[in-house]
Amino acid sequence: MRALRVLATYAVAAALAACSGAAPDGATDAGPTAPPSALAPSDPTAADPADPASALGLVEGWGPSAGELDAAATLVAGLTLRELAGQVIVAPWSGTRAPTGLVGRHHLGGVIWFGDNVVSPAQVRRTNRALRRATADRGWPLLVGVDQEGGAVARLDRGVTRLPSFMTSGAARTPRLTRDVARASGRELRALGFTAVFAPVADVTIGPADPTIGARSASSSPAQAAVQALAASRGLADAGLVSPLKHFPGHGSVRADSHHTLPRQTVPLPRLRERDLRPFSEAVAGGASAVMLGHLDVRAVDPGVPSSLSRRVVDGLLRRDLGFQGLVVTDSLAMGAVARQPADRVAVRALRAGADVLLMPEDVSRAHAGVVRAVRAGVLPRRRLEQAAARQVALLLHHRAARGAPPGTARRAAAAWSRAAVTVATGPCSGRLVGRRVTPAGDARAVRAFVPAARAAGLRVGRGGTRVAFLRPGGRAVPAAVTVAVEAPWVLARSRSRVELAAYGDTPLAMRAVVRVLVGRDRAPGRLPVRVPGVARRGC
Repeated sequence: MRALRVLATYAVAAALAACSGAAPDGATDAGPTAPPSALAPSDPTAADPADPASALGLVEGWGPSAGELDAAATLVAGLTLRELAGQVIVAPWSGTRAPTGLVGRHHLGGVIWFGDNVVSPAQVRRTNRALRRATADRGWPLLVGVDQEGGAVARLDRGVTRLPSFMTSGAARTPRLTRDVARASGRELRALGFTAVFAPVADVTIGPADPTIGARSASSSPAQAAVQALAASRGLADAGLVSPLKHFPGHGSVRADSHHTLPRQTVPLPRLRERDLRPFSEAVAGGASAVMLGHLDVRAVDPGVPSSLSRRVVDGLLRRDLGFQGLVVTDSLAMGAVARQPADRVAVRALRAGADVLLMPEDVSRAHAGVVRAVRAGVLPRRRLEQAAARQVALLLHHRAARGAPPGTARRAAAAWSRAAVTVATGPCSGRLVGRRVTPAGDARAVRAFVPAARAAGLRVGRGGTRVAFLRPGGRAVPAAVTVAVEAPWVLARSRSRVELAAYGDTPLAMRAVVRVLVGRDRAPGRLPVRVPGVARRGC
């Protein structure tokens, strides 16, 4: 009965929006709308009470149509307080069976997968199908998310096309390819039952002094990081995935890891705007629908307060200054930067600051109870909670009709992406770079991917050949005629090889691209997206 009730409510709200001239259900609005200052996330007032979305301060321009926003506002208004508090939480889970009990007990808005939850592609599809069936009576999809950036941050290694690090995009410098790869890989994730992916990374890395982001960033150039993050965001939206750009206001230029501590961002606000904020600013202007908050102490804005819990950062810098009206997701609330505070306090502070989705509270039960208690005590307005839930529901409704695609759909685009990124930093720009026999050394995972690619190209692999060493951050450089950097290219500063390449990943497709350059079949079109001291050039 509840399914019929919520679906009827959705249909009525959509019909009312259509009669008022709103875009049809599923349509994308023409462009961003400047937010009236009265419509702050934590104070959604000055609205037309006859318009459910307007009453919550929700405006178009970031994905959902007017009908979807009205439907979402109407749906969440009918939730009990406990249901509403659960809707804004996305939780991790243990084991490999569908966590339907956890979802039902706390009325969760979503769950996030990690590697320990994964057994096989069939198990992933089966588990997500069970979650979908268990929540079908809600009338909107469950947010089922995964960290699948590519490179070192990827929870799935089967059933989807493996992607190299996102720095591939900055080396290839082809936004069209980046969007193609994101769209195709996103459709593979949809086929497995995912409705969200926590990507892309919009951070601007400063290089080796950046301990957290590294090759997860497209580039140390704010302009290149901006164009590639926007391209990836659009591709994932094309695939029908909720995809928060991360980690606002920019984690790539701090020298500490928020997994363990609260990093201090000490640069003045003008410098922050021209470097770290630029990718987010351009993505917002380009219609991005979701942003993830990092946990940073931004001294120029709200000193001593984690950015994910700061109203000056979220409500002020992101909402008012950048004009973002879409979904705001926190980074994991179990990270060391914020987890020293009780989970209930952190949850309420994040919502009061303007966040819409609480990702991975350290204690889900305590966070849920704390939100309920805060509303009952008048510390957190129910309207703020409805606004947060409505943004998430509206975006899930917006993407609900998206369809997936079989494994391998992204293979062609990913191969072209890797070929466009391979960079020769030292040595000849054309011709054969190795003999007929090669001897691989260095990083074991990269060697395992390289050997079949080399043999497929007609190379003999064994002792006595051209020594090709693979090096990743933290690895030991070994003497070799050729050194290939996998992931971050600044490791080439430790190499003394006559030929130095950057591949940005160790996937089979990335290794095939490297081999084609080594045997002289392809020129290397990529350029180093970060400065590497001691290398001969940025590329050919």
